Amino acid sequence: MKKLLPEPDAWRYELGNGWVALAGKTDADNDRLSLKTARPNDLWFHVHGLPGSHVILQGPDGEAPDSDTVKTAAAIAAWHSKARRAGIVPVSCTEAKNVSKPRGAKPGSVSINREKKINVRPGLPTS
Repeated sequence: MKKLLPEPDAWRYELGNGWVALAGKTDADNDRLSLKTARPNDLWFHVHGLPGSHVILQGPDGEAPDSDTVKTAAAIAAWHSKARRAGIVPVSCTEAKNVSKPRGAKPGSVSINREKKINVRPGLPTS
């Protein structure tokens, strides 16, 4: 019998127009969020080069987020990282299908392909 993994514990941010950003709270939550919860075309974010939460941007099927929504999700990833108190920080972004777990890697460690860097100021959405 296949063992069911618990849903990841994540901060949830409603960004409007059906878009939601989810940020993992622990390394194990980051793994489940990035590798199990995320759909292939969801956008995945992580502060570049520092420890932090994995953030998944999910929205209505078949729709692409506008640039403000993407920047907001990137700012959430920067906020939930060691760069929280920094000025402008680079955040890696790619589609979730480009995120994989190297064999034997510790929880929370992933490798990504086709990343884009987005420079943002760490912050949470104001609503």
